[in-house]
Amino acid sequence: MRRRNFLGTMAAGLMAGSIVRAAAPSNVSTAPKKRLAILTTEWRYESHAWHMGERFLVGYPREGHWHQPPIEVVSAYVDQFPSNDLSRQRAEEFGFKIYPSVAEALRQGGDKLAVDAVLIIGEHGNYKDNEFGQRQYPRYEFFDQTRKVYQQDGRTAPIFNDKHLSWKWSWAEEMVRVSKEMNFAFNAGSSLPVTWRMPSIDMPYDAEIDEAISVAFGGIDSYDFHALEVLQCMVERCKGGEKGVVAIQALRGNAVWKAMNAASWKDGGWDPELFSACLCRSQTLAQSPTGSHRYPTEQQIREWVKEPVAYRIEYSDGLKATMLLMNGLVKDFTFAARLKNQKEPLSTLFYLPPVPNVAYSAALMAAAEETFLTGKAPYPIERTLLTSGLVEAACQSLTKDQTRLETPHLTVRYSAPKHSTFWQS
Repeated sequence: MRRRNFLGTMAAGLMAGSIVRAAAPSNVSTAPKKRLAILTTEWRYESHAWHMGERFLVGYPREGHWHQPPIEVVSAYVDQFPSNDLSRQRAEEFGFKIYPSVAEALRQGGDKLAVDAVLIIGEHGNYKDNEFGQRQYPRYEFFDQTRKVYQQDGRTAPIFNDKHLSWKWSWAEEMVRVSKEMNFAFNAGSSLPVTWRMPSIDMPYDAEIDEAISVAFGGIDSYDFHALEVLQCMVERCKGGEKGVVAIQALRGNAVWKAMNAASWKDGGWDPELFSACLCRSQTLAQSPTGSHRYPTEQQIREWVKEPVAYRIEYSDGLKATMLLMNGLVKDFTFAARLKNQKEPLSTLFYLPPVPNVAYSAALMAAAEETFLTGKAPYPIERTLLTSGLVEAACQSLTKDQTRLETPHLTVRYSAPKHSTFWQS
């Protein structure tokens, strides 16, 4: 073999070896794995069980490596089985069992709690709406059945709850109270607070914030929750910590355009410069077919957005915030805020990588993994308690002639961690 050919062969071999090593999990360990039970409403392609639960079956990309959590899915409870169900296929492929009840899944068919962690995914499936248009997903019911097993068996395990806690405030509040009384780690929420940001910034800790805004897309009692978590994960870093919300008013249709024309909070609207900062961070800003790369006019915004929605939120410490759902104008989530004594708004995009990898769900399951392994939630459950209550109150405001509702029950107090908890690499 000639020297050139020999070196070329060696280089190819080394490169192939590098590729194989890069594809392998980054954290192979011989330590016993934590045992995980998944409780979900349904498990199909693009459902949240597919987004979230499967990260613990096959791993996920993190910081340039394929990360395999030291966690094994050992059991599941699945409430509904649509025609495109994946749960049975996954159970056969990965060797876990689907049980007919929550209690049996938690005990793996035995008589004592037999798992070290619980993942509740109450999203998707055929469930009724209440009188305020909220889908009555059984997240609380899954939690309550888990709590009963803990009480009967004298042992607990950390729980992660995907999205908001419950459609009913009293149930959401009870879930948090029970987790504290029984002293087990409880984490929940949206993937938006933990996904990447462009630019990669956080609200300065102890910031003095005058006004904030989040511009998003989607429907009420679904994507509004994500947009509220965008708001909350930023404004909770305010000076003195979070003190809760005293009132909310939800607007829809022409009432939103009237508020936009008011051009200030005191006149019933919001700061137009903050709205503009959000649109200028968007990667999906709508354009006319023959006039691309232009900032939309007010007339175009009104034409494209058929049913705008706005939540005007009054915080206990005087902060004013607005959440806007602008379907037809944007297809992403942005945030902007005006800080005291700062001329330019602080603004950023909360980045959501596309299907099929949807790596923002991996960011959320990284937070779940930390909760399961350490027995501590990386950020306060009170954030999602508050946003759960905001969704309920906003839905009620919409069905009560878009009136302003006082919310003394939402004076939720907590302190955010000083360190940032979103993915930055």
